[in-house]
Amino acid sequence: MAKAKVYHDGAVSGARRAVDACLSILLTVLSLVWIYPVVLILQNSLKAETAISTTSVFELPTAASFVGLHNYIYGVTQMNFLASFGYSLIITITSVILIILCCSMCAWYITRVNSTVSKLMYLLCAFSMVVPFQMVMFTLSKTADILSLNTPFNICIIYLGFGAGLAVFMFTGFMKSVPLAIEEAAMIDGCNPLQIFFKIVFPILKPTAISTAILETMWVWNDYLLPTLVLDIKKYRTIPMAIQYFRGSYGRVEMGPMMACIMITVVPIIIMYLLCQKYIIEGVVAGAVKG
Repeated sequence: MAKAKVYHDGAVSGARRAVDACLSILLTVLSLVWIYPVVLILQNSLKAETAISTTSVFELPTAASFVGLHNYIYGVTQMNFLASFGYSLIITITSVILIILCCSMCAWYITRVNSTVSKLMYLLCAFSMVVPFQMVMFTLSKTADILSLNTPFNICIIYLGFGAGLAVFMFTGFMKSVPLAIEEAAMIDGCNPLQIFFKIVFPILKPTAISTAILETMWVWNDYLLPTLVLDIKKYRTIPMAIQYFRGSYGRVEMGPMMACIMITVVPIIIMYLLCQKYIIEGVVAGAVKG
């Protein structure tokens, strides 16, 4: 019996190692598939305009096609790319900070105040995630003009409305797993509601706050449609809007400078994601501890 059990355990562990090896190979292949488009953009951003065609777009730069940083310099200077980078940075930072702050407070209220109003607020936030943007974009554009929300400095209010659904959903799920006794102890020690939230609750929400911030940053930074509808394109252009202007007349596209600017756009998000990726899964799993 003992020998049979050892043989069975060895067979199970061997099968498990084989499955793990297959999964590792599969995930490695999938990772390469996802990384390859970024590598393709990088190698084409270093080529001359004439070398980027349907036949040579997949080839590595050669001595004849390599132009170094020429495309990067041209894209940054000719399209006023630094100004667009600044506008995108302002919009992203203000929007994400506003979403994290307001939605975490809202989730705290929804979780701790068990009333019909709080339940209705939660349902409205969850419902907003399934409403297509195309249903409200024309009304939104008119409303933004009336309320003067058509500048990079206050468009964050609009992003707050569209980003609140996911943020409130994630924060609420995590708040349900936070013991109420911690807040009651702080209240006994003399803390007011604001002190309880910023000194006790918000530090506990760090994993969910970081994961939500990453997801919202990737969305706001790469968003093209909302800034195009709301902002005055003659005065303000975000990075996605500026990249679109590399398309010239008669269908001509300046592929080299476009690839260079896309690469500049992608790098900050990749760096941020690599530094904070562990918090995404941690925050999502933590929010699913209790329903």
